[in-house]
Amino acid sequence: MRTLRGVPASTGVARGPWIRVSAVTAPTGGRIGPDAVDAEVDRLTAARDAAAVELETLARSVADAGRPEEGEIFEAQAAMARDPALLDGSVEAIRAGNDAVGAIRIAAERIADMLRGLGDDLLAARAADVLDVAERIAAGLAGVDRAISLDRPAIVVAEDIPPSLAAGLQRDRLLGLALESGSPTSHAAILARAFGIPAVVGVAGLLDATDGTAPTLGELVIDGDSGEIVFDPDTATSERLERRRAAADEAGRQALAEAGLPAVTSDGIAVTLLANIGTPAEADRAVALGATGVGLFRTEFLFVERSSAPTEDEQTAANRAVLEAFAPGPVTIRLLDVGGDKPIPYLPIAPEANPFLGVRALRLAPDQPQLFVTQLRAAMRAAAPSPERELGRVKVMAPMVADATDVAVLTELAERARTSLVADGIPHGEVDLGVMLEIPAAVLVAGSFLDRLRFASLGTNDLLQYALAADRGNAALERYHDSLHPALLRLVSTAVEETDRAGVELSVCGEMAGDPAAALALVGLGVRVLSMASSSLAPVRRALRSSDGGTLARLAHEARDASSAANVRARFSALLPGAQPS
Repeated sequence: MRTLRGVPASTGVARGPWIRVSAVTAPTGGRIGPDAVDAEVDRLTAARDAAAVELETLARSVADAGRPEEGEIFEAQAAMARDPALLDGSVEAIRAGNDAVGAIRIAAERIADMLRGLGDDLLAARAADVLDVAERIAAGLAGVDRAISLDRPAIVVAEDIPPSLAAGLQRDRLLGLALESGSPTSHAAILARAFGIPAVVGVAGLLDATDGTAPTLGELVIDGDSGEIVFDPDTATSERLERRRAAADEAGRQALAEAGLPAVTSDGIAVTLLANIGTPAEADRAVALGATGVGLFRTEFLFVERSSAPTEDEQTAANRAVLEAFAPGPVTIRLLDVGGDKPIPYLPIAPEANPFLGVRALRLAPDQPQLFVTQLRAAMRAAAPSPERELGRVKVMAPMVADATDVAVLTELAERARTSLVADGIPHGEVDLGVMLEIPAAVLVAGSFLDRLRFASLGTNDLLQYALAADRGNAALERYHDSLHPALLRLVSTAVEETDRAGVELSVCGEMAGDPAAALALVGLGVRVLSMASSSLAPVRRALRSSDGGTLARLAHEARDASSAANVRARFSALLPGAQPS
């Protein structure tokens, strides 16, 4: 029996035979002379066009299988195939003496290296898409069939699975997915989640454990919730993982069964539960699990994997898709949060020594105003009334706001967007303007600008790291990463007081809202709107329904003066369903 650990990527436990697969690649590219350049460019262009058509066909196939949002992955890949940056880089490599196969790989690797070097997991995961597109083009040039076929039900073990090949695996035979590389944000992981296939990625030593041999069948159990994978499990391990699988299945059924229950405490305090989503593809699961709207729609997915910013029409369509999915619930669109630690290749932003404290998000507006005006126009266009169905309110919030001057920038950009839509005669609707409170200064001076806004949302991830001067990505500072730190609770309490005084709605969209114990503390402090990842909706709802609001308020008040986050967490964890008395 061999046990390895990876990163959970798609929930569930899978058990069965495993088979190791690898993508078939085209032969290595060769060298050409100057007289062959034009012919190779023509060959490359034809293969590029053919690959784009194949990807568009795959997009329709996935959409027809009931997953239109996942189909958008391959629509994006088709656009990537036609991206001038990829073609231009390839032509340059051909002129340097490489044939078309070598040239497309050189160009794609340069783009992928750039994405991997940006220090952002989402952008790094998109490097796989660029390489996948390039290999599809290379395969077309070389006449190679890349498809992976399963001749029986099995768990697939691989170094990685490009997204287009993952989509092509027979879903009735794919029991699970275990990958040595990859991340939970990779498209292979996204597809696994979409189709309910357990998956574990980033499994160090996986290829060594399979001996680097040809495909081999043997028994494997993978746990997509814990990241554990076990080859040839013994009886005790099999029984333990089977119990875990049964418990996970029951928890999933219970979460769906309870999705329609109100999130209300035993003494009648109602709490609104919303979803944090990163793409329209996440809408279906959030709705099924009971989210009544979106408290954070991250728009960055529209801006990656491309050489230029998305068009206003593209942004409008994405916004509208989310609005329609959650109708008549509200949707909060966060303006682009890039720059600093999250650069975008086509935005000219100088490198910074301290990117978390640098020119990012709304601070880009002085140099890139049209970027935000276009986003605001797209939000307003998506808010145009629909004759077919009632849509919810469209809310737009700006990240990295520090003071009233930043709010003035936001309102001026919004007015420019509205005025230009009127001048262009384009149908649009009203949007509510708000801000993320993620800089301690913004919480402390909120009274100076809240009268110009309709809502505010606490971004507790950044608020905590700025308040405690502790990089949230630094594992050595783990003890400072608990959102139940008394200092953060005091900031939340101040935000509640300021928004109550101004008559402005306050929500929490940081990870703190999806932590059941922390959610109880937030409600105790007076927060009534919580937004979280879909997977957190059920446990937070359950925690609220089993709690008494008066007790939460008392404990939260005391917690502001506690000595440590650990002390606070112990108090609220004791209230969770199933907690053992101390």
